[in-house]
Amino acid sequence: MPLLARSVQTPLHIEVRRGAVADLGKILQDGRISSGGDVAVVVGPGLGEQIVDLLRPSLKSADVFVTTGGTLDAALELSAKLRSGHYDAVVGIGGGKTVDTAKYAASRWGLPMVSVATSLANDGIASPVASLINDGIKGSYGVHIPFGVVVDLDFVESGPDRVNRAGIGDVVSNISALADWELGREMRGESVDGLAASLSRMGAEAVLSMPGDMTDDAFVTTLAEALISSGLAMAVAGTSIPCSGGCHEIMHATDSLFPGTASHGELAGLGALFCTFLRGDERRLKQMSDCLARHQLPRTPSDVGLDADQFVRVIEFAPRTRPDRYTILEHLAMTPEQTRQKLAEYNDVIATL
Repeated sequence: MPLLARSVQTPLHIEVRRGAVADLGKILQDGRISSGGDVAVVVGPGLGEQIVDLLRPSLKSADVFVTTGGTLDAALELSAKLRSGHYDAVVGIGGGKTVDTAKYAASRWGLPMVSVATSLANDGIASPVASLINDGIKGSYGVHIPFGVVVDLDFVESGPDRVNRAGIGDVVSNISALADWELGREMRGESVDGLAASLSRMGAEAVLSMPGDMTDDAFVTTLAEALISSGLAMAVAGTSIPCSGGCHEIMHATDSLFPGTASHGELAGLGALFCTFLRGDERRLKQMSDCLARHQLPRTPSDVGLDADQFVRVIEFAPRTRPDRYTILEHLAMTPEQTRQKLAEYNDVIATL
């Protein structure tokens, strides 16, 4: 992924609590976000439209656009609609696909954007990156960081449990991504931004050690804040490296070779665990494995329906997804036979944890 424009901008408003959506109208009254009140509201199917109904009294002049999201074509189509109107702000309401589509379209015209997340599936809530599919391949596109981030626990709670749990895998993968960043510094002299690394690590450590599950407001709040912190880490670094290493190379390779296998966060967590095994970090391996198991997230390729041959193909293809990265996968440069042997050892170890 190309470097993002380095920015220390942080969202002007961050709300993580029950009933937060009710205050969205007040957030949009901030002249730094919407100077004239001409707002375009972008929603996905289902829950996003329900939220719009709640906002009608405070967003009387807003135009609502429904998008299936998730593709570059959808984002460009939305961008054209925004261009044809006279808007001074964009609100993206829904899951990751809808929010990323809105982020990309708003960035095309330099419009401030407010992210209203209805799920906690990944760290796109507040990141300067939009993950969109183009010609069947998911790519990452640099965008402006949202000016406001709203996570209403009422709506998160009503969403699919598996979708929300996936965000845990995405946050936990930061530990592996940071280890890859340090490896890049050691082997290639790459610069590591201390603030970005701290923001990334802070959220991951909190989720790793936090008791509770997705039925516990305290845990869900910690997860939401960790995902937001990951987005800020990427904005500070000007790159997604603080939250995306070999773990995400594995995720993107799986998406490309075997689309529909599992979600972003599920694959990122699995990839992080495998990369941590390759580093020989037994303490982190157990800690991460315990966390993923506790939250019923996949830990082995077979958990997501991949057999050994398929996973060997994934590892072989993974470095091509991020040619600019130096991770444990590039460092070891394993042959298919070596990967197969490591996978067998990995499965044996995970079975004992």
